[in-house]
Amino acid sequence: MQNNTIQFSKEHNSEFYKTLKSRVNAYFKENKIAKTANAAMVFKTFALLALFLVPYGFLYFQNLPAIAYIGLWFVMGLGMAGVGLSVMHDANHGAYSRKEWVNVLVSNVMILLGGSARNWRIQHNVLHHTYTNVAEHDEDIDPPVFMLRFSPHSKYYAIHRFQHLYAWFFYGMMTLFWYLTKDYQQAFRYQKRGLVEAQGVTFAQHMFRIILFKLIYTAIFLFLPIYFGGASWLINVLGFLLMQFICGLILAMIFQPAHVVPTSTYPIPNDSGVVEADWAVNQLFNTANFAPKSRLFSWYVGGLNYQVEHHLFPSICHIHYKKISQIVEQTAKEYQLPYYSYKTFVEALSEHTKMLKNLGKPNPVIA
Repeated sequence: MQNNTIQFSKEHNSEFYKTLKSRVNAYFKENKIAKTANAAMVFKTFALLALFLVPYGFLYFQNLPAIAYIGLWFVMGLGMAGVGLSVMHDANHGAYSRKEWVNVLVSNVMILLGGSARNWRIQHNVLHHTYTNVAEHDEDIDPPVFMLRFSPHSKYYAIHRFQHLYAWFFYGMMTLFWYLTKDYQQAFRYQKRGLVEAQGVTFAQHMFRIILFKLIYTAIFLFLPIYFGGASWLINVLGFLLMQFICGLILAMIFQPAHVVPTSTYPIPNDSGVVEADWAVNQLFNTANFAPKSRLFSWYVGGLNYQVEHHLFPSICHIHYKKISQIVEQTAKEYQLPYYSYKTFVEALSEHTKMLKNLGKPNPVIA
């Protein structure tokens, strides 16, 4: 990890974000609505938790066909991803409620996803949102396996030429890796950088919570179904792995096409640790929306098809992104800044695949 005091230039379109914030704040004030969740969001929370946990309850029914149990685990994978994208994500950004204790409470659904909420806040809120697509600072473009290359500044290996074909398998392994090893690796790495204490806990407290919640998660989703469920231990283990794969694949397919696409610029800080762009401007150059007209899709993925709005206003609940997207797009145009948006999810995945292929070259072409 290089210089940890990266800064963004305040000389490049610094007025853009001031104007944008003023207009977005005016939208909420004029319409007399809160920036946080509403009744529809609360309903959505219970709906997605039900999609995840109701099939779990059916695992304890006896004498169902093996394919039925596998189907239940598959649906749980869909629910697990939905909870992560729509519920956990907003809560960990402090966007779910104006009351901090509610955000903390809801963010703890992370226990049901097998991960550490605190590690997630460090990687996602502190690093990814601050240093979007900045090499060696944004961990989202620094995959844990050498076989994936998400940045032109990462080391090149010959096998990368095929990554557009095999990356999808590793995407499916994301939450399983998260559950088994990633949280521990991150905890030690963040401790060395002082990021754990910055969250208001000691390293010992942090590790204790990680281990405790991993044990609880393992008991709920492995031991109990194996010992008391209706299926054999093998079906339950295979089902658990299927759930992880479906969830990991969905999460990666939502997050990666937002940043690892041909329009991204991947800025490099200068020798003084300064990125030659305003922070908000960097978000515009390295983030893309997709499928903005698909209401059901947007509902399920927690509005994260509006990644531009999310990156500019992470503390605003995603239920408002569609409305404020019109303000963001218009303001970007006024300041002659890009506003990238793919019409469909399929187009976004296609562009992401093209970028994976491009990054599979020793010297990829970057926007």
